[in-house]
Amino acid sequence: MSGPSAVKETPIERREQLVDYIASGARTPEAWRIGTEHEKFGFRLDDLRPPTYEGPRGIGAMLNGLTRFGWAPISETVDGATNVIALARGDGSITLEPAGQLELSGGQLKTIHETCEEVTGHLREVKTVADELQLGFLGMGFQPKWRRDEMPWMPKGRYRIMRDYMPKVGKLGLDMMTRTCTVQVNLDFANEADMVKKFRVSLALQPIATALFADSPFTEGKPNGYLSYRSHIWTDTDADRTGMLDFVFEDGFGYERYVDYLLDVPMYFSYRDGKYIDLAGKSFKKFLAGGLDDLPGVLPTMKDWADHMTTAFPEVRLKKYLEMRGADGGRWSRLCALPAFWVGLLYDQTALDAAWDLVKDFTMAERHALRDGVPKHALKLPFRNGSVRDLAREALKISGQGLTRRNQLNATGASEAVFIEPLIEYVEANQTPAERKLELFNGPWNGSVDPLFREFAY
Repeated sequence: MSGPSAVKETPIERREQLVDYIASGARTPEAWRIGTEHEKFGFRLDDLRPPTYEGPRGIGAMLNGLTRFGWAPISETVDGATNVIALARGDGSITLEPAGQLELSGGQLKTIHETCEEVTGHLREVKTVADELQLGFLGMGFQPKWRRDEMPWMPKGRYRIMRDYMPKVGKLGLDMMTRTCTVQVNLDFANEADMVKKFRVSLALQPIATALFADSPFTEGKPNGYLSYRSHIWTDTDADRTGMLDFVFEDGFGYERYVDYLLDVPMYFSYRDGKYIDLAGKSFKKFLAGGLDDLPGVLPTMKDWADHMTTAFPEVRLKKYLEMRGADGGRWSRLCALPAFWVGLLYDQTALDAAWDLVKDFTMAERHALRDGVPKHALKLPFRNGSVRDLAREALKISGQGLTRRNQLNATGASEAVFIEPLIEYVEANQTPAERKLELFNGPWNGSVDPLFREFAY
């Protein structure tokens, strides 16, 4: 989840500014970049509990410890207390999810090789500080052991507003905030038509990514009946701001139609003078007309719009770029595999055309059946005359060919296609990371999730 944006506080005087803001993200293919984000659960090595913000072994101490690597602290004042709640270095940042999940929002990089170097360097820095604090970090889609009421809350004003609002609009929103982790990649588009095609392809194939990365089979120490419980949680979080966005596949879809969607998404807040003003459930359209009782006569700025865009949580999100949001968090290799999978599909025109051919005749009912079925069944979900495994195999083939054609080689002459090899292994074995953990739970782990904190920690 984002913090307040760095967009200038330009007054919004006409609707076209909202459309132009998205359109301004268009880049020529030579300027396309890869931005990878990933979240991870912290835990104390002695009792496996998630660390609070406060204390000598807390998340606050973790952030302060990371400043030795050139990260600049960013603070926020809540209830008179000023705390470091994020770090910045170059065009990257480290931020906190509501329960202290640590998120790297990486820089804008040209190749997956650079992305994987960034991830490796970040995890090395995190481990250096975490070892000193007797902390560990784990990549999974859902907190496998602790109850929601055992999760801490970070001192961020935005999260207080969301915490109060979530139970009004869904049953699992607080679980989404406190007990989930994801890995996502942010990718560019050349123009409106390119954006539309990439949006449609990535939205139709997002359930395939969910299946490939499924890694959240435990809740409070026991199997929960799902392979990606994180994905299931989004189905009962807030229907006004989540889902498959059927309108993306309608004729005439483009920047303006997405703006219409965002204007119908209820607000959370406005960030003004260093404070979050609670506007949960209020209308941005009414805000545009100066009609909010909480801010009488006040008109929004482009900064308000940029912040509002971050409060929609569909499977694929459009800002000045497209965000792929369907994957569970996971181990180091999958943090590199996720951006590789999507770059191979979307950054090579031949691959993009082939991917569109794969999904263009999916009906709305089929897209929803994939979205609703993969959290429980993943690769084994039936689809047409086969299964999701068959779709995943074909998507990986297209992606691998796209990565090979990109011809971005490392020092040993390997292309970016090497990074999707773990995903190919899952497909050939017909077994997700979640299913592998369930085998261990029912075998060597003797019905306990505790060993995974040791065996799967970064």
